[in-house]
Formats: sequence, structure tokens, C-alpha cells
Amino acid sequence: TKCIYCGKCIKSCPFGAIAEKSQITDVIKLLKSTDKKSALIAPAAAGQFPGTVKQLVSAVRMLGFDNVIEVAYGADITVANESRELHERISAGDSTMGTSCCPAYIEAVNKHAPDFKKYVSHTKTPMIYTAEYSKEKYPENKVVFIGPCIAKKHEGFNSDIIDYVLTFEELGSLLIAKDVDVFTCEESSFDNLPASKEGRGFPVSQGVAGAVIAHSAINNKDFNIKESVINGLDKKNLLILKAYGKGKAPGNLVEVMACEGGCICGPGTIGNPKICTEKLEEYKKADG
Repeated sequence: TKCIYCGKCIKSCPFGAIAEKSQITDVIKLLKSTDKKSALIAPAAAGQFPGTVKQLVSAVRMLGFDNVIEVAYGADITVANESRELHERISAGDSTMGTSCCPAYIEAVNKHAPDFKKYVSHTKTPMIYTAEYSKEKYPENKVVFIGPCIAKKHEGFNSDIIDYVLTFEELGSLLIAKDVDVFTCEESSFDNLPASKEGRGFPVSQGVAGAVIAHSAINNKDFNIKESVINGLDKKNLLILKAYGKGKAPGNLVEVMACEGGCICGPGTIGNPKICTEKLEEYKKADG
């Protein structure tokens, strides 16, 4: 009843005794089937495996996916909608708005900081917007989201357009089982238009708020945003979130990441966060 699906217990347990509910067996069956399937790759993929994100796209295709879609594309939609919603809320007299992208933080609000619930953005997450794109462009395809997050599994369970959710750790297991070496793969592009550098920057702390600010600076030049960032949820920061729920937020845009450092440090990652952050900067500047 208190769990927010952040996955910190899984990452912290020295004996590996705690495990999330995995859908890897379901995905293996899907890959063996003749069903069409789309893989949705979260931008935190940068640096998780040796090689580039474009090489990872090819590796995922070699597993048997028919289409590989960049979730940062959905992040761009989230940015545009959150920016517009923030402007509308503040114009209507609200004091602040919280971002919507981290499902573990949303669970924390629902279960531990309910006063903040009225401030949470109604905008959908990048995963959902990207899945909607996949269903529209490839309506016959099953949708598999692949990312760094345990809480995304819970979000996927509650969605009627996400069929399965895997972590990067589980993706790594599939690649090993199929003897696919990302580093030796040719580069190939995603099956959707390239995302912006702001959308690709979502996985790090301040990435979401920074993207909303950048978008607003272009489209609402006279609208000033003061951000307040909660970088990682622990007992101390949960108290801060509760205080923000009582109208004490110092900024009109509150970004909350359950994982300190952002999604790139999530419990489903396998890469060194420092190296992944460096690779993410390269990925943000890449074409296609």
C-alpha cells in the first residue's frame, strides 16, 4: 500500500532477493510469433550498451522487432502540451504545476502527498504519446516499451495501448541470448522523425523542466518560468513535496524525479550513470 514502484529496493538489496514482475517471457513468445511488433526505445538508452543509439536500433531489429520508435519523439509532444498547460494554469491563477513524466513520483503523490495532486500536470507521458503514434502508424503492431524504469511497468499494466514493458537490463538479457553484439551492428535510424535535443534530454534531472522552459521561451516569450526541482525521492524530499502541496513551492514549475540524477540512473539501467550522461549529450546532438 506504500509502494511507489520506484525500484530502489531492487537496486539496494545486496542479495538480489527482490525482483520486479517481469514480462520478458511474454516478449520472447512475441518475438517467436508472426505478430508484428514495435519497440519503443527510451532516450535513457544512450550509453547503456557499447556502441551508439543507432547501433542499438539495429540490434533491437535483429531481435525480431519490425519497427523501432524513438520515445523522445513522445517527449517532444509532452513538452509542447506541458508548456501550454503551464501557461493556461498560471494564467488562470494557479500558483504552480508539477510535471507528469515520472510514474513513481505520481504514485508518491497519490499515496503519500495527496495535497500535491491538484498541481500535477494532466499531460500524458512520453511513453504513452509514443505508443499512440505507434498504434496510429502501425495499428497491427504489438507495442513493447524498453526503458530504465520499474515504475513504467506499472504504468504499462494500466494502459490499454502498451502491451509489454522491459527494462534495459532485460533487453541486455535478450541480446545476450540471441548473441547480438550492439557494438558490431551497423547504424540505422528510428522509424519516426528525429526528436529534438530537448526531448532527448528528458532522462536527466532538470531535463523535463529545461525542455518546458525552452519551449515556452519560443512560444510564450512574455511568460516567466521559475523552476523548482526535486532530484530523487527520499523521506526528506517527500516532506518537501508535501509542503509544495500546501502551496509552498518556490517556483511555478515543479519537476520531480524519483531517481536521483534522473531516469538515466533508474533501477532498470546497466550503464555507468556518468558515462551514460556523457553519451546522452552526444545523442542529443545526433541526427536521425
